[in-house]
Amino acid sequence: MNIKLQLKVVKMWDTSKDYRLRVAEKSVDLFIKTAEGANLKGIWNKQKCLNSARAMLPEIQFLYFSYMEPSDLIASKQIIDMKKKVDDIIDALGGDGWQHQFLKLVNKGEKAKLEESIAKMKFALNTIYTLDKRLALGPVNDPVIGIDIKTGEIASVGKAGKLLVCNVNIGDRALTVVTNDLTVKEGNRVGVALLPPSVFEGITSEGMLLGKGGIIIKGVEGDLGNIPHGIPLEALNETRNLVDNFLK
Repeated sequence: MNIKLQLKVVKMWDTSKDYRLRVAEKSVDLFIKTAEGANLKGIWNKQKCLNSARAMLPEIQFLYFSYMEPSDLIASKQIIDMKKKVDDIIDALGGDGWQHQFLKLVNKGEKAKLEESIAKMKFALNTIYTLDKRLALGPVNDPVIGIDIKTGEIASVGKAGKLLVCNVNIGDRALTVVTNDLTVKEGNRVGVALLPPSVFEGITSEGMLLGKGGIIIKGVEGDLGNIPHGIPLEALNETRNLVDNFLK
């Protein structure tokens, strides 16, 4: 069963409580805070980045009180404008692959902190840019709808203390995800929740592999980068909690 069919669907929609809009707003705040404090030594237009991000907040506020159906939100001027502002921010950061120039210029002692900052900025921009795709799932009232959940494939696995560091291919890019399930192997097809980055054993994790009972679910069905199929409801509980914590 497709994950989107397992979530609770409501008929009358209250945009002021839409988890997708709430996570988008929190993501903008995260981007602003991180960009203001990040040690980005490359050439970039900081003012343009911050101004473009701040300009998204009144647009989200407008959507909160629009009471439009998700299908109408997708076509709204505000959603279209926010996607354009993400493009403007990426351009101001240096274009596609912007993070590489900053990582080249930082010294070894500062690299881990910079990787965390870059991961937070990327999470925020990706979450805002893909807002329309999550809205396309319809009137769903569930915290997990606030973030992207994708089918991925483990491209490589390394160790960090008692944890595994996985390079996860999600189709259009790769993510670094840390897990404590030592049974994960290269080639495993997994479900991954793209959550606000966290640091474990000095490694920034850009998401969480879905599992239950402490064991990651392998052999997940679905095209890379798309919503996985057949994920049991209990595998989403931790994601729900983490999204709720992000919104506090």
